[in-house]
Amino acid sequence: MKIERIDQELEKARAKAAEWQAKVRELEKLRQEEENTQIVQMVRALNMTPSQLADFLKNQKAAPAASIREKEITVHDEN
Repeated sequence: MKIERIDQELEKARAKAAEWQAKVRELEKLRQEEENTQIVQMVRALNMTPSQLADFLKNQKAAPAASIREKEITVHDEN
């Protein structure tokens, strides 16, 4: 009798866990969709052609690397 009661509680807990997992997946999906919507809105606000946007992003990707190298050189020069 005690094992049956534990099994029932275990089954309830598993069902609740499955519900929460589904809720988490749905919320993650909604969050991703909202992020994508915001990104699209920001990109459209730039009024750039696709090639201009690609060039802009390429330049932004290269800029941080150059900045890091400059900082490294500055640090080494100070020593």
